[in-house]
Amino acid sequence: MKKVNLRTKTPPEIFRLYDIRGIYPQDLDEELAYQIGRCFICFLRKKQKKKKLKIGIARDIRPSSPILFKGFSEGIRDEGCDIVDFGLITTPMLYFAVSYFGYNGGAIITASHNPNPWNGLKLTGEKAVPLSGNTGIFWMRNHLAKHSFSKEKTLSPSTVRNVISNGARGKIIKKNIERTYLNLTFKLAKVKKNEFKTLNVAVDAGNGVAGPIALKILEKAGTNVYPLYCQPDGSFPNHVPDPLLKQNLGDIVALIRKKKPTLGFALDGDGDRIVFIDEMGRAIPGDLITALMARIILRDKFGEKILYDIRSSNVVREVISGEGGVPVCYKIGHALIKEKMRREKAVFAGELSGHYYLGKNLFYEVPFFVLLKILKEIKEKGAGFSNLIKPYRKYYHSGEINFEVENKERKIRELKNLYSNGKILEIDGLRVDFKDWWFLVRPSHTEPLLRLVIEAKTKKLMEKKKKELSKLISQT
Repeated sequence: MKKVNLRTKTPPEIFRLYDIRGIYPQDLDEELAYQIGRCFICFLRKKQKKKKLKIGIARDIRPSSPILFKGFSEGIRDEGCDIVDFGLITTPMLYFAVSYFGYNGGAIITASHNPNPWNGLKLTGEKAVPLSGNTGIFWMRNHLAKHSFSKEKTLSPSTVRNVISNGARGKIIKKNIERTYLNLTFKLAKVKKNEFKTLNVAVDAGNGVAGPIALKILEKAGTNVYPLYCQPDGSFPNHVPDPLLKQNLGDIVALIRKKKPTLGFALDGDGDRIVFIDEMGRAIPGDLITALMARIILRDKFGEKILYDIRSSNVVREVISGEGGVPVCYKIGHALIKEKMRREKAVFAGELSGHYYLGKNLFYEVPFFVLLKILKEIKEKGAGFSNLIKPYRKYYHSGEINFEVENKERKIRELKNLYSNGKILEIDGLRVDFKDWWFLVRPSHTEPLLRLVIEAKTKKLMEKKKKELSKLISQT
């Protein structure tokens, strides 16, 4: 039977290592979202050996999100599968719901921290196991390059006969998970209602989808709140919702210096990353938060494994070992880290980028769990946030530095040969460790960029090595 091509071209570059993401509508529109919805069900059926599936779907606040939601949902329903519509929630809430309620899969329409007109999808299978490039996304890319799905009730590429040919189109229901998510977050953090009445907190949600739930978390905790941009607005009128960029923290830093709260934090567009700022207005690198959380968690979980990404300061490994834990250094990226956490049965993981994950059969981002644990630590220790972090400011870390490099792999090989006398680790790019310093170079998966990170025991040595490596990388 004739198939109806809904779109003449499916751009392969939108199918990325961790999600599907592109510019709306030139890369990703309602028609392609429909095709992806159908293909997503094909993949889940292939993995789970089930025909009738229940899929949880959410979206962020972008203007294009309702349009993509409609196309994606129609595709799933045309495959005869049911949808639970969570509405506007964060990405961690979507993962939580899929795992907690036992759904067969889930998706959130979001482009995370990207500016408009970007949008995309983050996909997960059952038990909130995310789809990465090698565990589903690239399969979908290849499948859609060869097949198109028809809106007619005819044959489907996924099954011998499409279930909708029997008239069993999937249904859609709405579900509010906010209270359940809120209560579980407090239970996991072992925090009581109104426990932090003496503490003041500043928050910048960047007009992303996480603002309302952040305010409810803080309200239940009893804190006094200084809110910035907590009203969701998909035009992002104040700044791009990317808290890793220094220019996007200017307003909250100014607020903190004026109000002198206990701490501040900023969230990205879909609420899966959190960046902390101390009471003096200094942003705290994500790896130092991982070190602090390792110390907190290992008091009750002595001997357990904690993951950290390869960009992280050596202080993270030292703290985990010193507190009786087992440090595990691994690749960058939420899908890869969650998979590794499951294999290693790790209790916690943190990335330099502000992603934090809890084990306990959860294995998804827990930004508000981390927030509550840090507030509890500040209250119990009676110390300022900056004093809690001070012991971890032991080394001089460059952060990520980007270079435009066309032949990234060749440049990495050159650096490996030049620094072959160091200890080499190649789990994600090239990391070379020496006695007083180390560096990491890794290719971007989406751009012609090579990313460099350097850490040294002294600022002088770090600056020297940064200059040295920058010159080598920039040479053609």
